Amino acid sequence: MFDDSSSRIAQYLRLLAEREQPGSRLPSTRALAKQFGAGPVTVQRALAALVADGIVETRSGEGTFVASRRSALRRDIGWQTAALGPERSGIPATGSTLRMVPHDTIAMHGGYPDDELLPQEPVAAAVRRVSRRAEAFTRPPVAGVPELRRWFVSELAGVEGGAGGWRDSDVVITSGGQAALAATMRAIAAPGEAIVMESPTYWGAIAAARQAGLVIVPVARTGGAPSAVDLDTAFATSGARVFYAQPNYANPTGEQWSAQQRAEVLDVVAAHRAFVVEDDWAHDFGIDTVPRTLVSADENGHVIYLRSLTKSMSSSIRVAAVMARGPVRQRIESALALSDLYVSPILQLAALDVVTRPAWRTSLQRLRRGLGGRRDALLDALRAEPSLTATTPPGGLHLWVRLPDVGAGDVPTDPDVVAARALARGLSVVAGREWFPAEPTGPYVRLSYAAAGPDRYAEAVEILAGSC
Repeated sequence: MFDDSSSRIAQYLRLLAEREQPGSRLPSTRALAKQFGAGPVTVQRALAALVADGIVETRSGEGTFVASRRSALRRDIGWQTAALGPERSGIPATGSTLRMVPHDTIAMHGGYPDDELLPQEPVAAAVRRVSRRAEAFTRPPVAGVPELRRWFVSELAGVEGGAGGWRDSDVVITSGGQAALAATMRAIAAPGEAIVMESPTYWGAIAAARQAGLVIVPVARTGGAPSAVDLDTAFATSGARVFYAQPNYANPTGEQWSAQQRAEVLDVVAAHRAFVVEDDWAHDFGIDTVPRTLVSADENGHVIYLRSLTKSMSSSIRVAAVMARGPVRQRIESALALSDLYVSPILQLAALDVVTRPAWRTSLQRLRRGLGGRRDALLDALRAEPSLTATTPPGGLHLWVRLPDVGAGDVPTDPDVVAARALARGLSVVAGREWFPAEPTGPYVRLSYAAAGPDRYAEAVEILAGSC
């Protein structure tokens, strides 16, 4: 229910929108707040209602505008329900992390760092340079540009002392980490087979497994990683041959496995003659620690290693790599070729240009410092609200926040309801349910400190606490 100020603002904007042409700019949030003597949250409530009604539209970084008039034409697409049959992914195909929100909303739901933390100018310069090269317009090998594949191998040489004999022929370049993940799951398990996953874990991995027709066997994290006993039991009882894991700065918890945990997991995987898909998506986001991989200790082809450059370089550079030894590597390449054929040579060459220049290391150091400052600022803001708790992740982009078990009126807290209330009040977060492959073990939400700036963290925490 809106308060009087929010209702007055909404009514004022409705009248303006009726008089103005579609596309006309409307007053800014600050101007409306000053005009009506209201706070930004109150203005956001009014805007959210008008956006939902299709009266206004917001454009990121530009402002609020009169929405285009919608046609009254009604299409009959009901036949698609029967033609498509049962939904296969189990959760929304793109998840809540990719939703669009009004530009003044405090966006803490996304999974990409703020542009000011990323090397925008070096990336733009790289694109300009490589676009003048003939090979940028020539179809590359299906497995990817050889020099870029060699770079991914060379990166492992700096992880715990060596690359373990990996070669560029073990690498396949993909159009982002999600493409790598989906193709790998299609390649190594058949529909109806089981896959073991940490719980909670990345929503995109859950969706990819379900879309591939796999049966997810969840294993709880114990002290940051699945225990060897639980993992062994999951393999033995399910017959699974694949384990998906995030040893470094897991999404959504931010946890990192210890050396002992890595060794124990590898022993269990080897004993069951299985694969572990190591998703090293946060390799570049260490704050207090450095990333340590499973693949650097693997000699017999049990680890399939995924690493993306998109989040640490630019959302426009959709480039990642899969590294695998033996026949499984060819299966993954074939799966990728069927869906993508190959990755844009311009993107591959631009990525290679960026990572092979000295400025790349400088930009990573700056990124990590920026993430560390934002993480600490958000933790400080949360400490002012005892009902919300979060541990300190050693790296990554997010805080995994525990909500109170019971909310107002002694009603059990429902994170989905909390997230919806927060969005109506100007804060966008992701409810914890999307990160659990089975039933949630408690009321959680994920807050990203990578995108929204620290100047709004106190406001965000206040809105979240008030939404419980």
